[in-house]
Amino acid sequence: MSETIYGNIHSIESFGTVDGPGIRFVVFMQGCPMRCLYCHNPDTWSCDINKQMSAQDILTKYDGVKEFLKNGGITLTGGEPLLQIDFVTDLFKNAKKREIHTALDTSGILFNKEKTDKFDELLKYTDLMLLDIKHIDDTEHKKLTGKSNKPVLDFAQYLSDKNIPVWLRHVVIPSITDNEEYLEALGNFLASLKNIKALDVLPYHNMAIYKYKNLNIEYPLKYIPAASKEEALKARDVIFNAIKANKNY
Repeated sequence: MSETIYGNIHSIESFGTVDGPGIRFVVFMQGCPMRCLYCHNPDTWSCDINKQMSAQDILTKYDGVKEFLKNGGITLTGGEPLLQIDFVTDLFKNAKKREIHTALDTSGILFNKEKTDKFDELLKYTDLMLLDIKHIDDTEHKKLTGKSNKPVLDFAQYLSDKNIPVWLRHVVIPSITDNEEYLEALGNFLASLKNIKALDVLPYHNMAIYKYKNLNIEYPLKYIPAASKEEALKARDVIFNAIKANKNY
């Protein structure tokens, strides 16, 4: 009998509507290696044990609300779920036995193209990836997140090669990512991928400031204004125009 794998869980949202198709059962994982300047979940950064749950624990809670999850399934987010890839794989494997749609919201920052065994196993049970590309420029990505974007772009290419459906997310931040040169570069990169099923270009907001205050953490972007919906739509147009201009699309 195999040993039970436990996940370090931050919280659970029973009726998520923005984390994949339909109404979702969303599990927030505890722990993240990045420190994105605009992160709206700083309370998930620490890898200290919060609440340990097994795949069966999660699925039991899912069963309690599954009648209300119209055209949905389970989404794992964070934090960074891939810090706990063994648990994610175990949960998704058991979910697929019950024909539950599985989605993973990740930055891809932990991907290593030289060591893909665990990622290959996970993809057997993953229906959809929600992938965040924080910044297309590596230097600016380091400033924004504290990490290089090379693993992220490698992961995006890996998912394309494996033909795993991806919903791509990008946040428009005034003076940081809201730059035509960067947006065009992002579009050119996305044009090289064959598996992008949706592109969400989201306006930056600062609604998490209160969380930083509660944690006694200085909010890094307090002087950056929130982006408007119109700014996000304009940025989306720039990305799409770059995609369309690329012959590989």
